[in-house]
Amino acid sequence: MVEVNGFDMYVEESGAGEPLILLHAFGGCGEENWGAFVADLARHYRVIVPDLRGHGRSTNPSGEFSHRQSAEDVLALAGSLGIDRFRAMGISSGGMALLHVAVNAPERIQSLVLIGTPMEFGEHSRAMIRASARSAEMHQLWRPCVSRGEEQLAELAEQFLGFADVYDDMNLTLQDLGLVTTPTLIVHGDRDMIFPVEGALAMYRGIPESTLWIVPVGQHVPIYGPVAPEFLRTALLHLRAN
Repeated sequence: MVEVNGFDMYVEESGAGEPLILLHAFGGCGEENWGAFVADLARHYRVIVPDLRGHGRSTNPSGEFSHRQSAEDVLALAGSLGIDRFRAMGISSGGMALLHVAVNAPERIQSLVLIGTPMEFGEHSRAMIRASARSAEMHQLWRPCVSRGEEQLAELAEQFLGFADVYDDMNLTLQDLGLVTTPTLIVHGDRDMIFPVEGALAMYRGIPESTLWIVPVGQHVPIYGPVAPEFLRTALLHLRAN
């Protein structure tokens, strides 16, 4: 546990060398979302896998969650670990937090991989969030990472539902993306039902040093199953090249 910005953040570390921070999706946790990749990544990097505030085993006394605040939490975690610059990969909400870091503190991230990450929530995404936030299917997806029972699950559901009506969190513009100097790999499924692939294309055009990998027949976060070895190979090529 590391005390960060008024809450206790659970962090797992493995490997040695230059730091690589891995952020999970909303409702997920580091171990569940990144466990399949950590051992291979730890052969090359000091891998740091936190649970974002209110997720997994991290606390959240405020009961609030935003991607902007998560970006501040990541920077505070890096500072507490004595890390000035780091490489990073983020899945969905984890990528959104890292995107805020890359816009506001690009000098801190040496190389970046964004997976299923939007620059903004469009009306289609907001409608999908409203429809799924309290669904049994979504809760079942989150349940493996819930450490504090139904109260934590209910809090996450309300926070997720709140994204549908918040317009000052994920509202980045092409002008904002132009501030990102970090070499960025964008990974997106061509059949992402939450964040349509057109948004990934806009991000690719907006971030000066970016590479776009559209995964064929890929849903939201298309890095698991048969595509996992190719994702690992591609991500390592990007991280090591920068």
